[in-house]
Amino acid sequence: MSLKENVDYVKEELNSEEKFLEGFVKVERFYKKNKLIIIAAVVIVIGAIIGLYTTKSIQESNKLDANIAFNKVIEDPKDTSAMATLKEKNTQLYQVAQFVQATKDGKAADIQVTYLKELSDYQKALNEKDINKLNAVSMQNNFLLKEFAIFNKALLQVNEGKYEDAKTTLKLIPADSKASELVNILNHYLVTK
Repeated sequence: MSLKENVDYVKEELNSEEKFLEGFVKVERFYKKNKLIIIAAVVIVIGAIIGLYTTKSIQESNKLDANIAFNKVIEDPKDTSAMATLKEKNTQLYQVAQFVQATKDGKAADIQVTYLKELSDYQKALNEKDINKLNAVSMQNNFLLKEFAIFNKALLQVNEGKYEDAKTTLKLIPADSKASELVNILNHYLVTK
């Protein structure tokens, strides 16, 4: 290598180191200028991670406590401490426990869980033999036992001697319904009426 090549090589090395130091100085200036913002951002991110982890841990603990309390209530419906734990940790599971307890006692529970509320309303209407309440329950689009509610409405109409109304009501049940066999049986009975 010639002396000129050596000098060019040394110049390139010095330029590379100079650029590296220049970049380092820029980063240092940026850090000094925005030190508080950077530290605040790091603290916020760490705080958010800790908060999410803590929240998830508390939710899992509440879920486990609620499930244990629910099992205790199923075994012993009179366990008031388990019911209190359920009410505190998981209100929906508490309402399910109330529904199960009321069903065992033959009573109606005041609950807000969607499907269980509909089932409770359905059971009340059947117990009271109230066609209007059965009609209201059966007209809800999302009701699980819609066809059975309509069938029971027709059955109550038959018991009251309203045979034409019962025939009209039975036509509301689709042919592919799970209640179609019951509809066929009642329709055969209504042929003579």
